[in-house]
Amino acid sequence: MRTNTMLRNTVLTAAGIAATAGGIAGPAIAAHAAPAEKTAQVSTDRKGHGERELDVRYEAQPNFYYCGPAATRNALSVLGKNIDVDSMAKEMGTTENGTNSINDITPVLNKETGKHYRSVEIRDGKADDKQTDTLRADIVRTVDDGRAVVANIAGTATDTDGNTHSFEGGHYISVVGYQDNGHTVTIADSANPNTASYRISVDNLADWIATRGYSAS
Repeated sequence: MRTNTMLRNTVLTAAGIAATAGGIAGPAIAAHAAPAEKTAQVSTDRKGHGERELDVRYEAQPNFYYCGPAATRNALSVLGKNIDVDSMAKEMGTTENGTNSINDITPVLNKETGKHYRSVEIRDGKADDKQTDTLRADIVRTVDDGRAVVANIAGTATDTDGNTHSFEGGHYISVVGYQDNGHTVTIADSANPNTASYRISVDNLADWIATRGYSAS
């Protein structure tokens, strides 16, 4: 059953799929043209105090409205899982209007990981300091547990290289690493394999999530 408790306007439109070109391929993400028959063993790379990246078997989304299932598939790939996005889309109730809300993704993450994910909402149009600090703590805790965060975002954000990523109609992304104790995070973005990975400040990410939500431990 679809949830009615969180913001419903969380879909990705056809116009929103056009992310601005210019991201960088992050060190922890390897692109795969097709699903591998066997997934890689779970691998994490601890780069030192306050920094961690998860090993993602990246795949781009196959159409403009599958960002929710694709972001979840990329998030689960850090655990060595390779789940068919069509099956996942069916579980989430994804249609050509997109995936309704983060509340449709959290149960799938719980089912596939056997871990406790929860949905966290940022209700306002801009995240405040407390919400940003909570997001940072949630990302660090989840990534340290070897799992990725899935976030529902909308609007335009600028990454640490100065490139902009615009999804005015809404989008889903995976957060698969952090640096500087979580003040900067690594994104796996299914929208475009040319911008599969980039880094963004947690402040910018919190504002990107604002009015929507994310799923974390």
